[in-house]
Amino acid sequence: MMSQLYIYNTLSRKKEAFKPLVEGHVGLYVCGPTVYSNSHLGHARPFITFDLLYRYLTFLGNKVRYVRNITDVGHLEDEEAERGEDKISKKARLEQLEPMEVVQKYMNTFHRNMDDLNVTPPSIEPRASGHIIEQIQVIEGILKNGYAYEANGSVYFDVDKYNNDYNYGKLSGRNLDDIKTNTRKLDGQDEKKNSFDFALWKKASPEHIMRWPSRWSEGFPGWHLECSAMSTKYLGEQFDIHGGGMDLTFPHHECEIAQNTACRGQESVRYWMHNNMITINGQKMARSLGNFITLDELFTGTHEILEQAYSPMTIRFFILQAHYRSTIDFSNEALQASEKGLERLMTATKTLGELTPSDASTVDVASLKEKCFAALSDDLNSPIAIAHLFDGVKMINSIKAGSEKISAADLEDLKVFYNAVVFDILGLKEEGDAGSGSNEVLGGAVELLINLRKDAKANKDWGTADKIRDELSAIGIELKDTKDGVEWSLK
Repeated sequence: MMSQLYIYNTLSRKKEAFKPLVEGHVGLYVCGPTVYSNSHLGHARPFITFDLLYRYLTFLGNKVRYVRNITDVGHLEDEEAERGEDKISKKARLEQLEPMEVVQKYMNTFHRNMDDLNVTPPSIEPRASGHIIEQIQVIEGILKNGYAYEANGSVYFDVDKYNNDYNYGKLSGRNLDDIKTNTRKLDGQDEKKNSFDFALWKKASPEHIMRWPSRWSEGFPGWHLECSAMSTKYLGEQFDIHGGGMDLTFPHHECEIAQNTACRGQESVRYWMHNNMITINGQKMARSLGNFITLDELFTGTHEILEQAYSPMTIRFFILQAHYRSTIDFSNEALQASEKGLERLMTATKTLGELTPSDASTVDVASLKEKCFAALSDDLNSPIAIAHLFDGVKMINSIKAGSEKISAADLEDLKVFYNAVVFDILGLKEEGDAGSGSNEVLGGAVELLINLRKDAKANKDWGTADKIRDELSAIGIELKDTKDGVEWSLK
């Protein structure tokens, strides 16, 4: 008998028994990437976390509709102040590309990185720019119910009025008085009733590239709106689970709750789940802080603080070795320990196929299985589940050494169990020659060619310099000249 699955609901601040709206069917929505740059280690965590959830829900016999969006419009540089350039438009201007070229380029890289990490593709992957009509319809509903107002071609959510009828801040634990106290009045916000009101639709300035027609103005939707529109379009007005990083709890997910309730008179999400962050030297890893390591850099070992390359499965195992609600601090030592642990686990899994059964067992396979599944059912406690797998590794090695025995039935049961947990649920896989060793060789070879190109440019040998760049591009390696040197990435 499998244990009842309990998950921590950020909304109630406690673990709750998970019961889907429709038995055997689960609706899962996870906030996806804003595709204007290469994905880094911090981005890998939510997608591995919710891949684990998806895999375990499926293993428990559920049919899961997994929706993960792509943000390709509306995410501004200064989201708090709702000003600055759209992040994708800015990248398009800097790289002299069309905005949708930027989107496609980094979406392709994101998908490749997710494939490397063995993250299951979602059932549906909607893009914000493809759902402008649905977002306008949500705005119309909020306006009709009196929780938004138009100002100079933009539409803003009336937080004060909403809070009089509902509770703005229930997810994050903030109250409106504190929000009022801590929200600065910023330039360009005079058209708002209150500085803490947030945009549902922004009138585009003349230089703003990405814009769509509406009855209010030529403009674009606010960032928070896309998830309200797309989650309910594909999962229904009420659905089971909404996931994302804890940094999205406020304001993004708080605003989602407000938008859905203001439009439909009820909340849409029953269970809110949030993963914690990855830190580096105790500070959150983030693009905005400039302290990130891209996944391609990890896989090839080319970032300056890396002592070696780390394979995708080492990265996945590193993330799964911590509970999703705890922080993980990056270090070479921690990754190297994960690499060794993963190798030990995979070796033991192979050893299962080499064991010879006996007439009776001296090991307790049923207890091992029960403890491992109990851990997974306790809010996806992957580190405890992995610890039990390593207890099993000792068991396997003892059987091989002859100090313990296992019956044919128990051996078959143990094989099925390890295959299910290691490969199907945790999502690990054999990497063979595609691991860190070959990645390290690739990284070294590219760096050598970059240095040869640098020498050619210093000698004004532009033909050779261009040839190196073009030949690398032809085999899928892109060079980018920056003020800090040359960066490279896999296309």
